[in-house]
Amino acid sequence: MKPSELFPILASDLAETDRVIRQRLGSEVVLINSIADYIIGAGGKRMRPLLLLLFARALGYKGASNHYLLAAVVEFIHTATLLHDDVVDESELRRGRQTANAAFGNPASVLVGDFLYSRAFQMMVEVDDMRVMGVLADATNTIAEGEVLQLINCNDPDTDEARYMQVIRYKTARLFEAAARLGAILCDATPEVETAAAEYGRRLGTAFQLIDDVLDYSGVTGDIGKNVGDDLREGKPTLPLIHVMLRGDETERSLVRRAVEQGSTADFDAIMAAIHRTGALDYTRERAAAEAAAARATLDTLLPDGSASAHRDALLYLTTYSIERDR
Repeated sequence: MKPSELFPILASDLAETDRVIRQRLGSEVVLINSIADYIIGAGGKRMRPLLLLLFARALGYKGASNHYLLAAVVEFIHTATLLHDDVVDESELRRGRQTANAAFGNPASVLVGDFLYSRAFQMMVEVDDMRVMGVLADATNTIAEGEVLQLINCNDPDTDEARYMQVIRYKTARLFEAAARLGAILCDATPEVETAAAEYGRRLGTAFQLIDDVLDYSGVTGDIGKNVGDDLREGKPTLPLIHVMLRGDETERSLVRRAVEQGSTADFDAIMAAIHRTGALDYTRERAAAEAAAARATLDTLLPDGSASAHRDALLYLTTYSIERDR
């Protein structure tokens, strides 16, 4: 289901954001247009733009277009990370279709990712607000640090939960946090409200990624838009595997250790059995639910009952959607 269908109160805002995205993708270089159109055209949940728009509207944004511009910026940054991620991970499927690197090659994907980053920074300058630029520059830098931390953890079966959660907070949750904070900044919100918005985004992003980890071992390829078991093939010790390493018996730990070290799905069925026996997916869901509950709690500071109720309801719904989705 498209975001505009999930959130009809934002249908016109999302449509205008999509128009800005497509307009700003334009380049005189034909290959840039082809790849950018390919990956943006694949759709996606638009979660980060959605967060920015929801907070801007909920907190009473009165401006003309900066919310659309910045919503497009965060989507460009996110899309650039996807292009680079898929090259690093050698992924072949995303959002139910070939990745850009599979369709156009690694060099083109990396360079178009760079184009999207630089175009995002061109656009954020137009807002002419140093706070906005600081938030986005810091977020982009932290995301890059998260990518490197994930690379360090790859093929390391001794990665513990703390190390893994740091990767999530840097690599995924940071842009959620930035999007929510920007919505508050656009409204000249108080420091307390801005901080609460940022925490909501960070918590929601963490929950979202943890459920992605669950779906990699419980989803259906056609639903989740990527190959089930990709994380294991890439040697990523995500939370379900970390839980097996902590709670599994010697045989189960040995299976996981070998699979992570080799980036192999040869023992996928046996590892799935270990994941289920140790309750690893339930544990990961519980961690995600705790993050979603913490996000909900911030709304008491942000939007007390009765204020901007339609947008508050949408933010509440997102905390439920993030942990109950199947794709």
